[in-house]
Amino acid sequence: MPEVTYELLHIDKNSGARRGVIHTMHGDIQTPVFMPVGTLATVKAMSEKELKNDVKAEIILANTYHLYLRPSHNLVKEAGGLHKFMNWDRPILTDSGGFQVFSLSSLRKITEEGVEFNSHLDGSKHLFTPEKVMEIEEALGADIIMAFDECCPYPSTYEYTKNSMERTTRWAQRCKEAHTTKDQSLFGIIQGGFYKDLREKSTKDLIELDFPGYAIGGISVGEPKEEFLDILRYTAPLMPENKPRYLMGVGTPDYLIEAAIAGIDMCDCVLPTRLARHGTALTSKGKVVVRNNTYERDWNPLDEECDCYTCKNYTRAYLRHLVKTNEILGMRLLSLHNLRFLTKLMERVRIEIENDNLLDFREEFYKKYGYDNII
Repeated sequence: MPEVTYELLHIDKNSGARRGVIHTMHGDIQTPVFMPVGTLATVKAMSEKELKNDVKAEIILANTYHLYLRPSHNLVKEAGGLHKFMNWDRPILTDSGGFQVFSLSSLRKITEEGVEFNSHLDGSKHLFTPEKVMEIEEALGADIIMAFDECCPYPSTYEYTKNSMERTTRWAQRCKEAHTTKDQSLFGIIQGGFYKDLREKSTKDLIELDFPGYAIGGISVGEPKEEFLDILRYTAPLMPENKPRYLMGVGTPDYLIEAAIAGIDMCDCVLPTRLARHGTALTSKGKVVVRNNTYERDWNPLDEECDCYTCKNYTRAYLRHLVKTNEILGMRLLSLHNLRFLTKLMERVRIEIENDNLLDFREEFYKKYGYDNII
């Protein structure tokens, strides 16, 4: 089977944003794209039918770390891989588990071999090496798999970040050598923290390894927006033009738009479903905290501009009632809406790129949404 490939359709002449298509064996992905996250082989509260027909998701993510711990990659492999296990016949991406190893485990030991860590579930000890991660991801069977990397905490010293970045590159080489399945595409992850020379070195070294796609990791980790944008705008143009560009862990509307302007093709985040579980909706006029008293007798939809099932059928007052009474349906309806809001936003971004109008759209969207001035 051929590797994942990228087809460039148009570049916005005013912003440099890319409109393209990523071709995979499980279907095409229109880009720029927001990818819903299905951590444990499920996008929380959503069925396969809802993801396809209502959210209109073209690709979803699953999490290597979590699926390794439960139900285990071997069980997923026995089920026929993630596509069969979760009844999803469109593209899937699995991350490497690197971020979770560093964010969820308080007891971890990093060596050249890999990372020894304790499970956040029961404290049991485990070792992730590049070779082990490839074994897990190949068993899971996603279309796109990610190389094992170290995500530096913010802030980190130059020396720590440099050593971490160089080790990530060596791990990427080992991942490539251990990767055996021809119907999966292995992407490299650019690291280097908030040091431009390290980002440039990481990008250059990974390009020499010739991966079919590349991701920017280690930003959107708690830094100020100015620093995020500075590194994003510096790193993205260094990435190959003929391969997919993926910005990891980004899902707020402003970051998605800025990523597209920077030339990014793919973004993902748990934000839409996480906000929904806490009773918050994303709308064209900003966030709506549904549980607030002001919506008790609000008979309007969440967002009059939204075409989702929730907005077509339910009022803010009803959704508030569901949230206040902890009804599961409330979380489901808000999750569906938030996911559709972001996939619909990216549909609009793609149209604006085709019309060379993304910068004007950003200004219009920011003003309406209530964001501060563009940085």
